[in-house]
Amino acid sequence: MRTKANFIRNATLTSLFALCASSTAFAQTATPSTGLGQAWPNATDVSASPNWHVYVFVLNGVKYIQVNDLNGTVHAAVATANGTLMALPVGVDAQNVTTTTAAQSVSSTNSATQTVYNDGTTAITATPQSSGATQIKVKTNACPTLDCSGGSIMSGGSL
Repeated sequence: MRTKANFIRNATLTSLFALCASSTAFAQTATPSTGLGQAWPNATDVSASPNWHVYVFVLNGVKYIQVNDLNGTVHAAVATANGTLMALPVGVDAQNVTTTTAAQSVSSTNSATQTVYNDGTTAITATPQSSGATQIKVKTNACPTLDCSGGSIMSGGSL
C-alpha cells in the first residue's frame, strides 16, 4: 500500500511541476492577437525610444506593429509577414508611412529622427514634420525572394 501512495504522490508532484513550467513558458512567449488600434492595448510596450510606445500583435502568422505617442494616440501601424510590409489604415499618421527593404536606400538627415522599434528584421523610425505630422519609415531586412526585388512591398494609401 505504501508503494501505491508514493507513486500517486510522485505522479501528482510531477504533473504539477510540468503544469507550472509550461504555464510560465507560455506566459513569457505569448504575443497578444487583439488590441490593434487601441490607445492603451493590453500588450507589452517594446519601444526602442522613451518618447514612443510600440506594441506588437501576432495573428495567423502576420505580425502587426503599432506606434503610439506618449499620450496613447495611435500614429501608425504596419503588418509584416515573410518579408512583406504593408502600411495599415490605422492612426493619425497612416498616410505618412513609407516602407522599404534593405535593398532600397533609406536616408534621413533629420536629427529629430528616432528609432522607435527594431527587432533585427523590421526597423521603424519616426520623424516629426513642421506640419505637426510625423513621418513613419519602416524598413525590413527580410526578403521573400533571393534578390529582394520587386513586388514585395505594399505601401499605405486610401481604402
